[in-house]
Amino acid sequence: MEISIPPEQASPGVLRVRMFGPLCVMRNEASVDLPPSRKVRALLAYLALAAHPVSRSRLCELLGDVPNDPRGELRWCLSKLRAVLDEPGRNRLTARGELISLDLGDCRADALQVEMAMRSGLAALDRVTVEELCALILGEFLEGLDLNRSPQLDQWVAAQRRRYRSFHAALLERMVELLPEHPHILRPHAERWAEISPFEARAQRLLLKTLLGCGMPGEAEHHFAAVVRLFEGEGIDPAEIRQAWRELRKPTVAAAALPTGARQSDNADRAESSQIDRAASAGRASLAVMPFFQIGDQDGQSRLTHGLTHDIITRLAKLRNLFIIASGSVFTLAEQGIAPAEAATRLNVDYYASGTLRHVEGLSQVSVELVETATARIVWSEEFETVRDETFLVLDDIGDRIVASIASEIEMAERNRAILKPPNSLNAWEAYHRGLWHMYRFTKTDNDRAQQFFRQASETDPTFARAYSGLSFTHWQNAFQHWQDRERETALAFETAGRSLMADEHDPAAHWAMGRALWLRQRPDQAVAELERAVDLSPNFALGHYALSFVQSQSGDPSAAIASSDHSRSLSPFDPLLFGMLGARAMAHVRLRQFDEAADWAVKAAARPNAHIIILAIAAHCLVLAGRVDEAKTFVALIRQTIPGYRSADFLETFRFDTDAEMLFRKAGAHLELPG
Repeated sequence: MEISIPPEQASPGVLRVRMFGPLCVMRNEASVDLPPSRKVRALLAYLALAAHPVSRSRLCELLGDVPNDPRGELRWCLSKLRAVLDEPGRNRLTARGELISLDLGDCRADALQVEMAMRSGLAALDRVTVEELCALILGEFLEGLDLNRSPQLDQWVAAQRRRYRSFHAALLERMVELLPEHPHILRPHAERWAEISPFEARAQRLLLKTLLGCGMPGEAEHHFAAVVRLFEGEGIDPAEIRQAWRELRKPTVAAAALPTGARQSDNADRAESSQIDRAASAGRASLAVMPFFQIGDQDGQSRLTHGLTHDIITRLAKLRNLFIIASGSVFTLAEQGIAPAEAATRLNVDYYASGTLRHVEGLSQVSVELVETATARIVWSEEFETVRDETFLVLDDIGDRIVASIASEIEMAERNRAILKPPNSLNAWEAYHRGLWHMYRFTKTDNDRAQQFFRQASETDPTFARAYSGLSFTHWQNAFQHWQDRERETALAFETAGRSLMADEHDPAAHWAMGRALWLRQRPDQAVAELERAVDLSPNFALGHYALSFVQSQSGDPSAAIASSDHSRSLSPFDPLLFGMLGARAMAHVRLRQFDEAADWAVKAAARPNAHIIILAIAAHCLVLAGRVDEAKTFVALIRQTIPGYRSADFLETFRFDTDAEMLFRKAGAHLELPG
């Protein structure tokens, strides 16, 4: 297989297209002046890598924000590309009706050469070929090219960068396998592998070993400390790195020869990895997201499925409540043809997710399964569908829903498992989930039990941020529901939220707890800022979006509250706090004086099986404002069965309504015969 032609051997007139690093086109070894337009440059790469001709309408969508004549801009872009790529008697850019294609078959295009090699499989590549391929990847794909007004093209570029970065890491790993067992020879490749895949434990372990083998213990120790800080900063347990460092520092290990590569030491590494992974994930449930598979694609791995897999792994890691296996490990196992179930067993994870992408009659269908590794039980499965012309939006829309669903289903499974264990046998993770089980029942007794388990979890592991955020939630409930002294419980909610932030300021749940505590302290602007920080850290954190809706529905932007409510429900359609998401939307509609809509949403909230008294009170007030007084009185009767002396004043004191909203709800309360 021909991989590259050195410049001095290139035939006259050969065209070279370099997509790694800044985009560059060369003819006769001289650089061709490229149009300054970033859209034209991105379009060149998009067409070069497209497996099939692309429709004009699709290209117009990719170009983004064009107010008047998108096809006119496309024609302009294509004319600029023809000037760069076409030659007399050779039209590389062709248009056949609605379809546009770019043929670089007679050119030297670095990204296409890497594509061809990777399709043949890593095992088929010899050392010389791997060296040539690594030499082609001189930098990031389309380095420095960002298109602020073309979000779909920007998204495509970002997905390709992740994909080629994984290719580069795989090539470097293959290089390490093929090189002699000498630390000085391995070191530059180990350094590059660790740079490309900083969270790949095998790469970091190899670099530490080569540094020690090169007689550089000081540099090795400094690198070890930096890697531990890096892992901890991203919420990744560094236990595997610590264990590897301890083993490497043993004299018998430090003096041993370096392994030829992961394949030759596969059995030993697998046993070690199994023990390390179990230790690293002791505090949290562990998950491997195996590469998604495209049905109908020649090798099953399209650019879209690669990008989708990477995005799901990254977004789940940002939630910081699960131990997530790095993408390098799962892609390496997939490249060896190992099935997801076997890969999960080798990785020793509690759960694994896998999925497929299929194109059918103008639609793209994504099917996903979440499986419990030990029992092979399917915990959750779903199929998502989108119009094929909008497939690139999968990474944002369907990807969000997959991430939120996986996180929610694992949390539910862990709660159910924890409730079956004796309380005195629970570790911090299990005590936390036992607390969640009680917390989501929304009764005073269960809230007290939840508080005990969260306190147990925080005492068992004082660095466990989510234990403190759960504890803050129970104090928040005591204040919100008037179960205990509101002022004291507000102070405790704020204090424990602060402890959660000190334990892990990158955990979105810590900022969520602090945002809610600030709302209790009547600081809505600060609360919104804290909650926005939570969703910035993890856009898939459904409770963060719900809390934003809750605060905005009372005194902020009611339209924003509706949008946040809808987004939280799309991320977690079966959330235990679904009644709150619906209730927040109802209150926002009241402030917009859309009383019929408010009543409809409030009734839906009250219909949830775990809806508490305050949700019933929201429904009663909204129904009155919509003129449905008789229905409202049925909710008043239900309220009085639980709290006979409940007053409209109690309802108003619970929330932080602005003046207009308070007037509306006070007027409704007067019709309910709830003495205020």
